[in-house]
Amino acid sequence: MLIAGFPAGAWGTNCYLVAPAAGEECVIIDPGHQAAQGVEDALRKHRLKPVAVVLTHGHIDHVASVVPVCGAHDVPAWIHPRDRYMMSDPEKALGRSIGMPLMGELTVGEPDDVKELADGALLELAGMEFGVSHAPGHTKGSVTFGMPGSGDVPPVLFSGDLLFAGSVGRTDLPGGDHTELLESLARVCLPLDDSTVVLSGHGPQTTIGRERVANPYLHGMAAPRRGM
Repeated sequence: MLIAGFPAGAWGTNCYLVAPAAGEECVIIDPGHQAAQGVEDALRKHRLKPVAVVLTHGHIDHVASVVPVCGAHDVPAWIHPRDRYMMSDPEKALGRSIGMPLMGELTVGEPDDVKELADGALLELAGMEFGVSHAPGHTKGSVTFGMPGSGDVPPVLFSGDLLFAGSVGRTDLPGGDHTELLESLARVCLPLDDSTVVLSGHGPQTTIGRERVANPYLHGMAAPRRGM
């Protein structure tokens, strides 16, 4: 599996391109502020063809380049319905008044084709499987994307702004809820194998095992019991 990632824009938001291998179809995750050129550079470098954009949540630092990227390659964007409004109304999502300037020139709005994510869905894109888990707390429509491991390849969790190396997502913006965030961490992250590689919306990669031990927000937290 090929995962090419880079931090983009003023917020340093991680954008990822995921493919079975170089020269094949790929999925783009969270093309945020000023990410369009980085996406094009990665596509050329690895000879990739996009088939979809998938979004962990609707904040402008994660979706600002969705319109140009989807438009350039005629692909759909997937987002949870509770965050869909943010693509067209980023000021509301950030608690700003309409008309207050955001950083730089931003293309807001929806691409031509928007598809909605559902908790527990299995997306089959570019010959790969992405398990969708609704994980509210940072926003009402935050999701994670999980990929199973195989052989020597560990499982991967694209955690968005739910879980970071040593920290978790903020909950002080509209739609944020700290209790919901903790519940999402327990339900979505803690049941995962320690070897699971966590690729988050900001900062370096980590693993579930490392965060289980070192992340103060996970100390003393137990995964919920599965129903009988």
